[in-house]
Amino acid sequence: MKSPLPFGVSEFTTWPWSFERDVERYAANGIPAIEVCEFKLNRNDYAPQLKAIAAGGLTVSSVQSEVHSLFPDSLAPQPTAPDDRVAHIKKAIARIAPHVPERTPFVVITGAAPGGDTAAVYQKALGAFDDLATFAAERKMRLAYEPLNPVLFNTDTALWGLDQALELVRHVGHEAFGLCVDTWNVFQTPALHDVLGACGDRIFLVQVSDWHRPRSGADRISLGDGEIDNTAIMRTIRATGYRGPYVLEIFSGESLPDSIWRSDLDVTLRKNLDAFARTWQASER
Repeated sequence: MKSPLPFGVSEFTTWPWSFERDVERYAANGIPAIEVCEFKLNRNDYAPQLKAIAAGGLTVSSVQSEVHSLFPDSLAPQPTAPDDRVAHIKKAIARIAPHVPERTPFVVITGAAPGGDTAAVYQKALGAFDDLATFAAERKMRLAYEPLNPVLFNTDTALWGLDQALELVRHVGHEAFGLCVDTWNVFQTPALHDVLGACGDRIFLVQVSDWHRPRSGADRISLGDGEIDNTAIMRTIRATGYRGPYVLEIFSGESLPDSIWRSDLDVTLRKNLDAFARTWQASER
């Protein structure tokens, strides 16, 4: 039975599974929504797989294109030129947009700053994200910029902290450009709850997981197993008026001795849905 809660799962969480297995097992475990990861789609024709989502009883919460950063990152080091990467993102939006609900957010990040030149990345981001947001809006889609945790600086991001992300969103100033608030990435932001309150209607997507001191760049854990006060964060986000999905996104490197990706992923899905239900209920108080 599908959960009535605003909960979804990113296909990154179930990285070892195929797209088809994701759709089938999410539905079987009562997950209402799926974050589509483009790397799992058939390169020749996306349509049959994307149409299978609704047929399986799921909704699309968000999309992660195979290239989703302006500069190289750990997931997609090629191509290296920002303009080529923007072209890849546009192609993904164009191919996926006809098959997902209007206003679906496509998650984007900066990537790492070449030579540590974060100023150059920021200047490039202002124009590139405005261009991408316009392209997305023309196709009735949105962009959700995700600030990453400082542990991913020099590998995946040139900006960290939700406060810096909100500043970027305000400077770009496009109605289709907002925020992806990932609790694992932002929970250490100074004055977090004040910043969340200031985000208002710029929050397009929320992602959740839990934190312990990482043993690699991909070492997140299940909800309730770590140090993040997801209840308090969720309470503040709800107060902004956000009514969208909360998407479970767990990266868990297979080299880790207790990697979630090498465990029973059905158990992981049920465990996190139950944990989310408890967190959701607690956040109402």
